[in-house]
Amino acid sequence: MEYRKLGRTGLDVSVICLGTMTWGEQNTESEAHEQLDFALDKGVNFIDTAELYPVPPKAETQGRTEQYIGTWLKARGRRDDVILATKAVGPSDATYFRASGETPRLNAKQLKIAVDTSLQRLQTDYIDLYQLHWPERSTNFFGKLGYTHAEEEDTTDLLETLQALGDIVKSGKVRHVGLSNETAWGTMRYLQLAEQHGLPRMVSVQNPYSLLNRSYEVGLAEVSIREDCGLLAYSPLAMGMLSGKYLNGQMPEGSRFSLFTRFQRYTSQTAHDITAQYVALAREAGLDPAQMALAYVNSRRFVTANIIGATNLTQLEANIGSIDIELSEDILNKMEEIHNQHPYPCP
Repeated sequence: MEYRKLGRTGLDVSVICLGTMTWGEQNTESEAHEQLDFALDKGVNFIDTAELYPVPPKAETQGRTEQYIGTWLKARGRRDDVILATKAVGPSDATYFRASGETPRLNAKQLKIAVDTSLQRLQTDYIDLYQLHWPERSTNFFGKLGYTHAEEEDTTDLLETLQALGDIVKSGKVRHVGLSNETAWGTMRYLQLAEQHGLPRMVSVQNPYSLLNRSYEVGLAEVSIREDCGLLAYSPLAMGMLSGKYLNGQMPEGSRFSLFTRFQRYTSQTAHDITAQYVALAREAGLDPAQMALAYVNSRRFVTANIIGATNLTQLEANIGSIDIELSEDILNKMEEIHNQHPYPCP
């Protein structure tokens, strides 16, 4: 396993981070524990979850993923062996995230409730990395490339959010803070506020990044490198599309696209066409298509960790194994040729 620094924290995190959003929906508690045991045995020390999980979010399952991690931590007693990351939801119409029955906001009151509840489910007294799952303001995330400005919005000021996070860090409940689904402006603004007011510095940005969505490279990649605020790449396989398992009309039983209609981000004809080219390139090179796609993400300088997910141990072993694959210059050049045909098929 390879390890990289998490921002300027001094923490070494595995480049392969274990994502958990299927636990409690597509995976049982025992399967979640099995995945954790397997991943740690392979050198993975970075675990990412969220109060939202599992996905798709539902009132009856919300928080179950954190609960599964909590029962594993209690049973194994290995809290010191993992870097544990979770996330606080951004604004939502759903009221089930808060015991108060309020809709989520990124203000001091709401963040305190959120972190305390996550700690209870996780059965731990501290979280290594606490992330804002998505911004409260209207901006371009969750597949939106273009920016449309909203002149008047009732949102929590970024300084108030950061001050609230600072208080949580001072309490010892959280060690470090990070962002998710954030823009270059938002990331730089948080970094500026931290410097101006002596508040915690954002150490990472968790955004989508894959061969089908390289939009992070425009603006944010430079921020990650120059500001030591690296990318935690989610959906590195475009929700399984880049494995090639959905090509030619295939719909494997039990796969995410077969179970949930909400996941349409990576299912366009363009996505299929571009994926087919990457899959052909992988097979021509004697590589597993999924491992090639993951190896590309692993190789990027601005990436701190690659958040992989799996619903079984066979997938998990293959995904973790991508860390051992080094892509040749010839393959990288051919990948670039495919990318240049349609740079952002699935933003």
